[in-house]
Amino acid sequence: MELTLLGTGTPEGLPRPGCPCAACAVSVGTRSRAATSVLVDGALLLDLTPGAVLAGARAGHSLAGVRQVLLTHPHDGPPVELPPGLPAAGRVPDGRELSVISGHRVRAVPMDAPGTGYEVTGPDGSRLLYLPPGGAPGGTNGLVGQRPYDMVLADVQGRPEALARLRASGAIGPATDVIAVHLDHDTPPGAESERRCAAAGARTVPDGTTVLVGAYHPGPDVPRRTLVLGGARSGKSYEAERRLESFPEVVYAATSGTRDGDPEWDRRIGLHRERRPGAWRTVETCELVPLLADSAGPPLLIDCLALWLTDAMDRAGAWDDAVWAERGRKELAERTASLVAAVRATRRTVVLVSNEVGAGVVPATASGRRFRDELGRLNAAVAAECEHVLLLVAGQAVVLKD
Repeated sequence: MELTLLGTGTPEGLPRPGCPCAACAVSVGTRSRAATSVLVDGALLLDLTPGAVLAGARAGHSLAGVRQVLLTHPHDGPPVELPPGLPAAGRVPDGRELSVISGHRVRAVPMDAPGTGYEVTGPDGSRLLYLPPGGAPGGTNGLVGQRPYDMVLADVQGRPEALARLRASGAIGPATDVIAVHLDHDTPPGAESERRCAAAGARTVPDGTTVLVGAYHPGPDVPRRTLVLGGARSGKSYEAERRLESFPEVVYAATSGTRDGDPEWDRRIGLHRERRPGAWRTVETCELVPLLADSAGPPLLIDCLALWLTDAMDRAGAWDDAVWAERGRKELAERTASLVAAVRATRRTVVLVSNEVGAGVVPATASGRRFRDELGRLNAAVAAECEHVLLLVAGQAVVLKD
């Protein structure tokens, strides 16, 4: 099958009309996106949007051969005028199948939000799954047991857990080409949008792009080891979680532990837990080496190395000057070297979070300066073993190593 993406944005388009936000302000030229609409082999149109005929002409295609127009979601506002010669637009009831005169077979996939997803099988046997904006499969029973789709078009940035469900059911496999559509202004366009999609194993394409379903396309290179650095409230934990939210299962290694009698700390931990996907498993531990050594385990998120170092210094008695000089330095160095070696040897996908404290005020105490120095050394050693390193500043991710 040959697909032409006439648009790749949300129903409002990008930039949104009248929106003064920074993302919309820079969504010009090739960064602008019309509402998502897909032309399949010149015969099937998924979602009718304003300007579809002109968009097709710009991409070098005519809509004169379209035999079926299908809608995936309720369209707000005035009805879209049907261009002359096009058949009436409609929606297929959930679970029903439709045969198009062009030889395509379409099955309606139920969603967990208003809208309908479509599974399209081409005359050549290639398979496409197209999901509506804000939609994820309502269930995966109909997807289990089938071979993976050749291509998936989905709201990757708005509903990353849709990819997690599809991966868990086997509907998305290693060779599936995942393209992000329904792109909105919540993510700045350009490199930042591409980076976030790549973390989910997806790619973006400009409006008017034509792609072949089933053709080989190298998928985004998702790094196996990522270190996310940042100061307090920089957004580093949120960024780390976002990098793994499209995976069906994740182990969250929380090094924070508990603090008896500290309700404010308990509230912080509670907020972290609430925003994680329900399928994630939380392990509260500072014993990270066995987790990293478990090559068969799902992706691992470690948050954070600063608290791990605090625990390691506690065990080594490193806060006491005399103990530090006598044995603490050596014990901490051995424990740190063991962790770094485990990061180097791990075969799991792992995202590590750590604080960047070297740019702040010099601590007033010897123990505080010791912690700052040791954390700087630990961050440098772990960063050297990671393929990808990010620094979060004011919620913005700066790529340090890629």
